[in-house]
Amino acid sequence: MTCIHSFEPIAAGGAERLILGSMPGGASLRAKQYYAHPRNAFWRIIESVLALDPGLSYEQRCAQLVKNGIALWDVLKSCTRSGSLDSDIVASSIVPNDFAGFLADHPGIRHIYFNGAKSEQMYRKYVLPTLPEQYVALPTLRLPSTSPANASLSFSGKLERWRAIVE
Repeated sequence: MTCIHSFEPIAAGGAERLILGSMPGGASLRAKQYYAHPRNAFWRIIESVLALDPGLSYEQRCAQLVKNGIALWDVLKSCTRSGSLDSDIVASSIVPNDFAGFLADHPGIRHIYFNGAKSEQMYRKYVLPTLPEQYVALPTLRLPSTSPANASLSFSGKLERWRAIVE
């Protein structure tokens, strides 16, 4: 079992939407990049939804998120996990990120989107009860996980649901 730590958020002061994952997987941790696993559909979906050039570098993709008012972060700051799956997270080791501070620093956030069920579950269990009232009422939407482990929905099915981030 290894104690792992998430990344700093990708965000600017003008962010209006926040996309939350749970905790970076092994490929992402090694690359020090969000959604670095080659089979994770996150960046392909973002490229399609935002009409981005698929040849952009990681840094350019991140800049495009910011330009489009989208912030990206994970629910957890740290946890102990044996592999890359959310199901491997040891519940007693969970430390959530500071959402009260983040939301205070990003007052334009108007909607929170979850990349899969686990990020939503952890947010509701570990974050929501700690938030000041003005943040509890923020609208949320769970989107299908972009993880390769989520094979229950095709890429086109995921893409159609993820279009909600720009509607």
